[in-house]
Amino acid sequence: MKKNLLMWDETLFRDPEVLEIDYVPEQFEFRDDQMRELAFQINPGLRGGRPMNSVCKGLPGTGKTTSIRKLFQEIEETTKKLVPVYINCQIDNTKFAIISQIYKKLVGHLPPSSGTSFKQVFDAVARHLKKEEIVLLVALDDANYLLYENEINKVLYTLLRSHETYEGTRIGVIVIISDMDVDLTRAVDARVASVFRPTEIYFPPYGDAEVREIMKARVMHGLFSGVLPEELLDLVVEQTLKSGDLRVGIDLLKRATLSAERAARRNIERDDICGAYEISRYLHLAYTVKTLKGEERQILQSLAERSRKEHEMNAGDVYKSVKESLSIGYTRFYEIVKKLDAVRLINLQYREGKGRTRIITLRYDPVKVLEYLS
Repeated sequence: MKKNLLMWDETLFRDPEVLEIDYVPEQFEFRDDQMRELAFQINPGLRGGRPMNSVCKGLPGTGKTTSIRKLFQEIEETTKKLVPVYINCQIDNTKFAIISQIYKKLVGHLPPSSGTSFKQVFDAVARHLKKEEIVLLVALDDANYLLYENEINKVLYTLLRSHETYEGTRIGVIVIISDMDVDLTRAVDARVASVFRPTEIYFPPYGDAEVREIMKARVMHGLFSGVLPEELLDLVVEQTLKSGDLRVGIDLLKRATLSAERAARRNIERDDICGAYEISRYLHLAYTVKTLKGEERQILQSLAERSRKEHEMNAGDVYKSVKESLSIGYTRFYEIVKKLDAVRLINLQYREGKGRTRIITLRYDPVKVLEYLS
C-alpha cells in the first residue's frame, strides 16, 4: 500500500492551470462555425474600418468566453491597430467602470478613482483612439448584468454613437449573453437599436461526445497518467451533462483531484467525484452571490427565507415584508428583483388575473442560497 501513497512533495497535477475555469486551451474544439462567424464580423476592424457588432448567445459553459479570448489573443498577436478589450460585466457593471477598463487597456493604468468625471475619461479614450489611429473592439461578457438600471443602454450609446461627438472614432461591440430569455433587441432603446443592429451567433450546448472529448483533453494535459481511471471519466461526463455547464465539470475535476491528493492517494476514486459534484454544481450560485451589493443580498436573503415556506411568491407581498427591515421604494425593489432574474438566481414570471401579477420563484434550493449568502 505504501507505494500507492503520494510522498509529501508529490502532486497529481501535471499542469494545474488546465483545470482552471478561465484557462484558454491551445486546441479549442467544436466551435469552428462560431469562430468563423465572429472573425467575419471583426474583419473590417483589421482593415481600419469599424467592426460589425455581434451578440454571442448560449447557455453558461458553451464556449462563448473562450471563443472571444482565443480570437482576442490572435488579434493581439497580429496587429496593434485593432485593440480588443474584454470586460467581465459581473465585476464591471457600470458605464464608468467599463470605460475605466477600456482606458486602462489603452493607457496602461486605471484613471484616478476620485475627482475624475466620466466625460473626462471618455474624452481621453477618444483622443487616444484618434491620435494612434486605433480601432476599438469591446466584448461585454455576461452583459445581462447591465440590464439592471438601464446600464446596457448607457454603455452601448456611449460606445456606438461616439463617432458623432468624436469624429473618426471607430468602435465595435460584441455582447455575450448567457440567459436565453433575454431579447437584446427589445432590451435596448431606439437610439441604441439604430446603431447596434448586431448579428446573433448561437452557441448550442455541447453534446455527450463533445463533453467527453473536452474533458478527456483536460485530464490528459492537466493530470498525470492514471490519476483518473478510464471508467470514472464516464462519471465526470455524466455529472457535467447533468449540470448542463462545462465549467461545472472542469471545477469538479479539480476538486476531485485535490480530494485524492489530500488523502495522499495516487488516483481519484468515485467518492472524490461525487463529493466534488455536491460543491461544483453550485458554482454559478457561489460566484454570482459574491458579486451582489448590500440591498441585493438582503432581498435575495428575504426571498430565500420566504421560499422555504412557499415556492411561488407574489412580488407585492415580498415587497411589503422587505420594506419592514429595508428602507426602499417599490421601483428600486423591483429593479433589484429584475437583476436577480437577469443573473439567473430567480425566475420572474407574469400571471394574468386581476391585472398582471408578478410571481417570483427561486432557481436554487433556499437552504443553499442562505448558506452561500452567509
